[in-house]
Amino acid sequence: MKYRKFGKLDWQVSEIGFGGWAIGGGWGPQSDAESIKALHRAIDLGVNFIDTAQGYGDGHSEELIGKVLKERSEEIFVATKVPPKEFDWPPRIDYDAREAFPKEYIIEECEKSLKRLQRDYLDVYQFHTWSTRFNAQVEWFEAFEQLKEEGKIRASGASVPDITPYYIIGALVEGKIDSIQLIYNLFEQFPAWNTLKVCKELKIGVIVRVPFDEGALTGKYNLGTTFPDGDVRQHYFRGNNLKRTIEKVDQINKYKDENHPKLTTADFALKFCLSNEAVTTVIPGIRNFNQAEMNTSASDGNYFSNDEIKALEKFAWRKDFWNEEFE
Repeated sequence: MKYRKFGKLDWQVSEIGFGGWAIGGGWGPQSDAESIKALHRAIDLGVNFIDTAQGYGDGHSEELIGKVLKERSEEIFVATKVPPKEFDWPPRIDYDAREAFPKEYIIEECEKSLKRLQRDYLDVYQFHTWSTRFNAQVEWFEAFEQLKEEGKIRASGASVPDITPYYIIGALVEGKIDSIQLIYNLFEQFPAWNTLKVCKELKIGVIVRVPFDEGALTGKYNLGTTFPDGDVRQHYFRGNNLKRTIEKVDQINKYKDENHPKLTTADFALKFCLSNEAVTTVIPGIRNFNQAEMNTSASDGNYFSNDEIKALEKFAWRKDFWNEEFE
């Protein structure tokens, strides 16, 4: 496992982190025993950054992580997220932070996460969404500063909207946010053209989510793939979305097989993300022992050149499957 500095902070975090959504629920059947094995195996293999959220199984993901960390002696960095009070997703561009994230609400919810995680402090406390208007407001910032002063959190962060990561640039420039979490993958390359450049210049920690485009960029889906009831991918890959995605992945695989035949599709996808120097850590969803082993193996220091990253731009594909169906 390789490690990178987390923004301006003196932390060395694993290039591959643990994405904790699936162990909380929402991705089909998942046993707690398997989730716990996955967490332990990931830590055994050098993972020291875990990302979760209050909304993952209504706190269940946090509880499982807390249970495992009580059994470990390593220093593990934990990031969690607070949902907007009104659960308004996706956020309106003029969403008022005083409604979405009132100061006292932020503080109260932090205490709940600390209790579930069985920790005295959070390494990164993140908004689970972001609106452009938040840049011009200060109440939420006062809450984060208070939590820092009390030793409850070490860094402030935000998980920015899927296709509009640049909405947060105002807060980054003003130094109000220490890290951001965004989507960046072989399809969603847009952040590399603006937001990631700002983060690199300002030394902002960057947590990359959805490196596999909800599993598609592992290459495991085909036209016969179905998802169980209660699995969020039923909605994401509805209608023509799955068919069109498979066609795109096939094109990527053809390139990969010609240029990197020894890499799996998943390795190729993770190495793409890690090839950008602005990226601090990538957090693929890990829900079992085997996924822990496969995902961590991508961190070996052998990534793509600038010329190859340029060549891979032909696979960039802007889409919003959560809110739109491909026609």
